[in-house]
Amino acid sequence: MTAQPPIVRALLACFAIAAIVALLGAGLMLYNVHYSIAAIGPAPAEVRVEQGDSLATVARKLREQKVISNGLFFSLWARFSGAQKRIHQGLYRFETGISPREILDRLVNGKGIFYSVTIPEGFTIKEIAALLDKMQIADKDKFLQESVNPSLLASFGLQDKGLEGYLFPSTYHFTPATPEKEVIVTMAEQFRKVSQPVLVQPGGTMQLTAHELLTLASIIEKETGIHEERALVSAVFHNRLKLQMPLQSDPTVIYGLKDFNGNLTRKDLQGASPYNTYRIAALPPGPICNPSLASIKAALYPADVSYLYFVSKNDGTHLFSETIEAHNQAVKTFQPRLPAHTPKKVAARR
Repeated sequence: MTAQPPIVRALLACFAIAAIVALLGAGLMLYNVHYSIAAIGPAPAEVRVEQGDSLATVARKLREQKVISNGLFFSLWARFSGAQKRIHQGLYRFETGISPREILDRLVNGKGIFYSVTIPEGFTIKEIAALLDKMQIADKDKFLQESVNPSLLASFGLQDKGLEGYLFPSTYHFTPATPEKEVIVTMAEQFRKVSQPVLVQPGGTMQLTAHELLTLASIIEKETGIHEERALVSAVFHNRLKLQMPLQSDPTVIYGLKDFNGNLTRKDLQGASPYNTYRIAALPPGPICNPSLASIKAALYPADVSYLYFVSKNDGTHLFSETIEAHNQAVKTFQPRLPAHTPKKVAARR
């Protein structure tokens, strides 16, 4: 058998060594990502992955917080498994006792820290901002500033309307310090998905635009919290609009006040404001809150009744009347402190 030339033997030896090194490296990498546990410490470590962070940046952040022990092995495993482009942004909390593979799985599946917040039906933009600020999800002032951002309003086609009414009340999940613009976009997109298709449906007996229907729905939302009454309240306002009667809705007046202290005065009812429906025989220029889908449907489909008045029965419900005489009697019964001939009186629902 002819001996191989020295150079061939050297090359074969190099290949063999390289193969052994590669196998050892692969073995070390697999052991590291599956079994190594970093010394995070007694308190969980938090790592924020920003939008646009590279795999190297993510690995560095994890290494700095001692979540992983070897950034190179972590990066190699992420590339080998095809996960380097599937890491989700967000705030992540890691406790001791988890492997790099489990850490990568969390990043890929977006299992970060999320705060759940329920935006109540009928909240105004200011109330939403205060709630988000209280839960440390968004800064109140930045949220309100972003809500009037001309470019953002234009992106929704609301440059001449504003965002009030167009943020859908629901339960959302946000990471702490989510950009205020992103929060608004999420709520506005949910409105587009859920409420907007309903607003464009044909219904009712009046030719109201989608914006006018949404405005009416917001008033209904503030006037009653009883589901069965929504269509009745809607009928009262539809009937008044047809007769060109002022809606005389306290919540609209309250919305137009800069500083409302909880006491609606006669002076307030006489004030010059586009939201004072005691003085104008029309809808206000826009929504006064962000209404529920139920109120939107009620605005679209009022009850087939002739009611023109309603008064609070002091238990959350209302008594509806067709004539001023019947209404005045109801006022004497349930609201004896109100003056006679008060067309409609109900406390704003908060």
